[in-house]
Amino acid sequence: MPAGELRYPSPLNSSAMETSPDEEEVWAQIKTEARRDAESEPALASYLYSTILSHPSLERSLAFHLGNKLCSSTLLSTLLYDLFLNTISSDSALLAATVADLRAARTRDPACVSFSHCLLNYKGFLACQAHRVSHKLWSQSRRPLALALQSRISDVFAVDIHPAAKIGKGILFDHATGVVIGETAVIGNNVSILHHVTLGGTGKACGDRHPKIGDGVLIGAGATILGNVKIGEGAKIGAGSVVLSEVPPRTTAVGNPARLVGGKEKPARHEECPGESMDHTSFISDWSDYII
Repeated sequence: MPAGELRYPSPLNSSAMETSPDEEEVWAQIKTEARRDAESEPALASYLYSTILSHPSLERSLAFHLGNKLCSSTLLSTLLYDLFLNTISSDSALLAATVADLRAARTRDPACVSFSHCLLNYKGFLACQAHRVSHKLWSQSRRPLALALQSRISDVFAVDIHPAAKIGKGILFDHATGVVIGETAVIGNNVSILHHVTLGGTGKACGDRHPKIGDGVLIGAGATILGNVKIGEGAKIGAGSVVLSEVPPRTTAVGNPARLVGGKEKPARHEECPGESMDHTSFISDWSDYII
């Protein structure tokens, strides 16, 4: 446990410490899973105790874990622990987003075996939670610290998100390695993004220059979206696609350069929410006659 928790208790007001039933339910499940894993794998018992079982709340466990993950010889874990805990505990929306992100990973990723597995081991989840804190710092004009935190997130998790980027809740960064998100990007709720995705600028524009991703969007592995373009609600971006223009809601864009399945004039539309269904390939039979 960080020394900071013993020597410098955080000054939290009563309203900030109130927890929702949803958070309490998820936290109780995490502790149950950690106890089970500690009993079945004694080699992990000390680790599980220090990261989960010794803490009274999800925000304290998350702050401890992030502090230890992102610390360096000059950016101490105790400093980061206090920073994460105070920031998360002072804004109920941050904790609600954390719970929504945990549920997103558990529901959408078949490789996610438990909430505790996500909390401890999913670097996409951890990078997103650390970004939420850096974004809060950025909005408070604490920009040098926000940028320092961004740098550590990039170093440790191989995920580079500018602190000014706005990210909704229920986000899944699946695998997450190589994800790059620019300064003026906006990501809605219930979005799923695979590894090596870039939400970047065109290299020549200033100001508002990064993509705007609507709710429920699915972005496949290796996709690149450039410029201040809108990806409509419930759209799907195929793996490896390069998107340079707007994608309408509930449509699928694939290829390099990307084109709409069904054609620009009358694109095929889907009813499901791909950001939640994680369906990457159902469009292929309607779009292509390619056979291996």
